[in-house]
Amino acid sequence: MTSANSEILEAVDVEVPVRTAYNQWTQFEKFPVFMLGVKSVEQIDDSNLRWKIDIGEETREWTARITEQTPDKRIAWTSTSGSANAGVVTFHRLADERCRVTLQLSYVPEGMIENIGDMLGIVRQRVVGDLERFKIFIEDSGAATGGFRGTIEAPS
Repeated sequence: MTSANSEILEAVDVEVPVRTAYNQWTQFEKFPVFMLGVKSVEQIDDSNLRWKIDIGEETREWTARITEQTPDKRIAWTSTSGSANAGVVTFHRLADERCRVTLQLSYVPEGMIENIGDMLGIVRQRVVGDLERFKIFIEDSGAATGGFRGTIEAPS
């Protein structure tokens, strides 16, 4: 089976201010709380992360670099080692207490299990579920567990 890039674009409307949703999303080490299969995300520094996830009975690890970060607007990243992926999450104010979180993800499935899962839409279903769990997590708590307000300029 030959792997090709797969693309996912999904969004969720959240009943919190855009600042609250953005601040929570910057707390990468909390991702395992609402993202199924994510075992850990270690923030190495302001722009580098180490991911560890389970896919079926296999574990995948990679490092990612945040290539652009604008508070309350967007966070973009690309993998620098391990599983190939890149994406962007954007935050859109809909009202004072409501925003939309949109996730665009590009990845290369590895091996037979991932390719079959990709063809069956399992990764897309996981992303939809993760966004829904993020919505529940942040709405139930009503406040972010922290927040990084730094800016990382997009490369020119």
